[in-house]
Amino acid sequence: MSEHYNIIILGSGPAGFTAGIYSSRASRSTLILEGPEPGGQLTTTTDVENYPGFENGIQGPEMMDIFRNQAKRFGAKSVYEVATKVDFSQKPFRVWSDAKKEYTSDAIIIATGAKAKLLDIPSEKEYWGFGISGCATCDGFFYKNKNVIVVGGGDTAMEDAIYLTHFANKVSIVHRRQGFRASKIMLDRAKSNPKIEFILDSTIDEYLGKQEKNIKSLTGVKLRNTKTGEISEMPIDGVFLAIGHSPNTEIFKGIIELDENGYIITKGKSTYTNIEGVFACGDVQDHVYRQAVTAAGTGCAASIDADRWLSEKA
Repeated sequence: MSEHYNIIILGSGPAGFTAGIYSSRASRSTLILEGPEPGGQLTTTTDVENYPGFENGIQGPEMMDIFRNQAKRFGAKSVYEVATKVDFSQKPFRVWSDAKKEYTSDAIIIATGAKAKLLDIPSEKEYWGFGISGCATCDGFFYKNKNVIVVGGGDTAMEDAIYLTHFANKVSIVHRRQGFRASKIMLDRAKSNPKIEFILDSTIDEYLGKQEKNIKSLTGVKLRNTKTGEISEMPIDGVFLAIGHSPNTEIFKGIIELDENGYIITKGKSTYTNIEGVFACGDVQDHVYRQAVTAAGTGCAASIDADRWLSEKA
């Protein structure tokens, strides 16, 4: 026996929870399937200082609890379940979760987000959020007068490195080879910046850190030369991974229209997907800004789009 809702939101975070707030406040019965990382990427972020309304900053997990509770206040149901399969071929839409439950809905909002590509070394998880970040514009402010590493060789790595020079004392770009995917103009800008140095033919082999009073902090890395295999230690205050993001769209492949990198394609400035009644918001369709505030904005837009679409079909 399936449960039916006016709107099902797949994913949480600022986009999903904001969509939940707006949808439930519009008196639409709303279910939020929070996904494998309840609260989204912000639950792995410590200080959030750039979201309007929190003058003194706030911890990422605490912020997501506030968003979740606000959605619940207006009647949204939020469950710690992961959507494992969807059927958008007929209405009502059908969604199955890892709790072996089946749900149906009149409209769907996809807010499954994206995850930063990692180096996949054991110590990475240990220091993620404690010196390792996937977002320079989110966390760069915390590294004033410190030394940081940017890992990558594309335009994003160059942009992140240049951005970080506004705060950091020195930025080291670590890249596994001599050649770069970055455009010439971005590479030239990085090379001409006196605060940026390049460490080529190198990868991070291990993250080093310490723990004091239950607080972890990154103190350095072990670098491996990709040509000689030589290992060297480098003291560092922070590492920013700029090797790309992967949108969480695996279960939508062959169903929703995706771009070449797997991001959901939305129509114009709306949140409409290629399937009528299915909408997308947040990092799952935004590979440019990737900020909590912009994700929340698109969550609001998706809810308004869905509400108007439902009203038109009534």
